[in-house]
Amino acid sequence: MSKVPVFCSAATVFLIDKIIEEPQVLLLRRTKPPVHTWSQISGGIEGDETAWQAMIREVQEETGITLKDLWSADADIHFYVPEQNSFSILPVFVSHVSRNTPVTLNKEHDAYQWFSFADAKALVSFPGQRQILDLIEDEFINRTPTPHLRINLSTSQETKAPDLYARASP
Repeated sequence: MSKVPVFCSAATVFLIDKIIEEPQVLLLRRTKPPVHTWSQISGGIEGDETAWQAMIREVQEETGITLKDLWSADADIHFYVPEQNSFSILPVFVSHVSRNTPVTLNKEHDAYQWFSFADAKALVSFPGQRQILDLIEDEFINRTPTPHLRINLSTSQETKAPDLYARASP
């Protein structure tokens, strides 16, 4: 009986600006497969990195932006990879970045733009991206996210993220 392996070796982060009249999300146009698609920032987790540490590094590498905050979206994007007969699961993160922040793209992308959530949902190629954009809009734009999802960046990046489920009972 054949099995389908599941891998979690990458993560993804959505950069949002909600301090404007119409909240926006940054999308980048890919130069690698799937070529010419608009996407959030994603990348592999290297060595002993945590998923959130990988996203800090990937944002810096792909846009030149140094993140000042990072939140767990408490969600994932998952998809089947037919060439490998496997499922990939990517934890999702969110960061607040002003749309006036300079962006310097690396060779993985040839364009970037800030889009309204409605326009971003119309542009992205995959259902999982649209679902996550709906979740982010609901949880990070339309309401204040629980502080338990915030990742403490003021400590060394070698520090582990807090256990989100080790909360005191109400």
